[in-house]
Amino acid sequence: MSFDTLGLLPELVRAVTEQGYSTPTPIQLQAIPVILDGNDIMGGAQTGTGKTAGFTLPLLQLLYKNAQNKNRRPVRALILTPTRELAAQVSESVKFYGKYLPLKSTVIFGGVNINPQAAKLRQGVDILVATPGRLLDHVNQKTLDLSQVELLVLDEADRMLDMGFIHDVRKIIKLLPGKRQNLLFSATFSNEIKKLADSLLNSPIMIEVARRNISSEQVEQLIHPVDQKRKSELLSHLISSQNWRQVLVFTRTKHGANRLTKKLENDGISAAAIHGNKSQRARTQALASFKNGSVRVLVATDIAARGLDIDQLPHVVNFELPNVPEDYVHRIGRTGRAGREGKAISLVCIDEQKLLQDIKRLIKRDLPMVVIPGYEVDPSIEPVPIHKLRNSRGNMRRSSSNPKNRRSTSQSPASRGKKNSSRKSKGGKSY
Repeated sequence: MSFDTLGLLPELVRAVTEQGYSTPTPIQLQAIPVILDGNDIMGGAQTGTGKTAGFTLPLLQLLYKNAQNKNRRPVRALILTPTRELAAQVSESVKFYGKYLPLKSTVIFGGVNINPQAAKLRQGVDILVATPGRLLDHVNQKTLDLSQVELLVLDEADRMLDMGFIHDVRKIIKLLPGKRQNLLFSATFSNEIKKLADSLLNSPIMIEVARRNISSEQVEQLIHPVDQKRKSELLSHLISSQNWRQVLVFTRTKHGANRLTKKLENDGISAAAIHGNKSQRARTQALASFKNGSVRVLVATDIAARGLDIDQLPHVVNFELPNVPEDYVHRIGRTGRAGREGKAISLVCIDEQKLLQDIKRLIKRDLPMVVIPGYEVDPSIEPVPIHKLRNSRGNMRRSSSNPKNRRSTSQSPASRGKKNSSRKSKGGKSY
């Protein structure tokens, strides 16, 4: 089946064809007709399945066909994403797929000057892509009116909950008209996601193209056991001996990302780090260098890497296993995208055995273990359990949503509103 059989406008089919796509992916095949019919949907799709085009194409068509006053451009479609990188990526897709339609779009997120964003909003846009924190900044500064939104998209809703944005999301929903179409997408489904969907969606149609919480079958997954102190040495060895040219490496912390980047560079391997403490300009530059091949290794934390879209990324390495097992699924989903094969390697020390068992339990499969000669585990080392911030995913969310515990990157709506009156040209750091 081709895109023109889905009832899409010729202008949209032309843009998709120019992007090099001729056949819809399963999520696109199911979602596009349902959205065009005006239904709410609850979409479950792993990263790399073509989900963004699955909601962007019908969204553009609905707005174009229902256009009323072309001279006045209120925000008619709102797409909420958890991170800056994902917001930027979605915004690029909206602009590309809508290049032959007379619709305007823009993106707003934290970490950059708020004034140019306000200027674009005053000019009028049909489609707004935003992170929750910066969107509320604009609402509080009265540079944004959401009273005429016809279509709401919550992209990667599970990550928004993980990052403590649930209160911000609920506040935003209260600013929207009661009559609207709602599209919720999530890679995993928890009880919290179901609860959010029940309160948001109106008789939604469920679309799920992969079994929930299952890692991609396109990705070859390996475990390399190694002592903690030799992880960086083993990583450099693998990259050099196997001539990996493009590797995305995950660490648990920002400081760990910086340390590993420096170690790789000392070993003669070009590397860059991307995490929440980096400015948006530095993050964008690091990603661009990684994509064009001038940097071989991009070291990232989970939050910063969310939304990274890198064509044909061959290797993902878990330098450290994530505290939350669902993040493993998101991490390895950076490779093996759109039907291509990929390889995900985890360097696991004895301290991380509990985290590994949690991951296996989630994805319901065993992971092959390969010992690299010369890097055998020292049997005399006693395990020290990895310290978790909280005992459960729910506790992590509750902690992050508590204004007293949240970092400045995600202020509570109340504290954000108080600070807006004295805020100058730059907004707070919100993902």
